[in-house]
Amino acid sequence: MARIRVGLLPTASFMVGNLPVPKYADAEKTQFAVDRETGAKLFVITLFFMEDDRAEAMKITVPETGLPNGLKPGMPVMPVELFATPWARIFNGSLSDGIAYRAERLDLVGAAAPSSDAA
Repeated sequence: MARIRVGLLPTASFMVGNLPVPKYADAEKTQFAVDRETGAKLFVITLFFMEDDRAEAMKITVPETGLPNGLKPGMPVMPVELFATPWARIFNGSLSDGIAYRAERLDLVGAAAPSSDAA
């Protein structure tokens, strides 16, 4: 399967849409999907991708080890090592296709880094 590195313009930005949810390896949701190389659990997170005058919601798979602490909806992040993999399948005579996105990690951007509260 072709993996295509996603090139981003310097004006591109991403914002967390929802918190990461576990990705499962089976339809019954009994086994977590894991990274083949590291064995880390995989999660799917929805990010809003903004560039120029447009915005899109993207679901991106990220290993648990690549998720920063303190993620919250609305936080600015940047996917690192973002790849796109086109896919297609025929199920019950109907063609389904799309693009699966995968990132090595998400970096918090700017002032989004969690601060420690002094007690």
